[in-house]
Amino acid sequence: MSFSFILQSAIFNFQSLLTVILLLICTCAYIRALAPSLLDKNKTGLLGIFWKCARIGERKSPWVACCCVIMAFSILFLQ
Repeated sequence: MSFSFILQSAIFNFQSLLTVILLLICTCAYIRALAPSLLDKNKTGLLGIFWKCARIGERKSPWVACCCVIMAFSILFLQ
């Protein structure tokens, strides 16, 4: 499988898009917890998206965790 096919299917499949967004939020929050200087210096521009995802992961962590559990249940048992 090529990378463009994977990216294209994640864009057009809503559940895959939500999975990618949740993984991005969780990954950015984890990276910021380990090395805050990596994301804090890029608060604007294209790399600012990662800083914003980290902030969402930190501030809304109970909601993000709940969404991750629901998504995991959906992927494991409903597909």
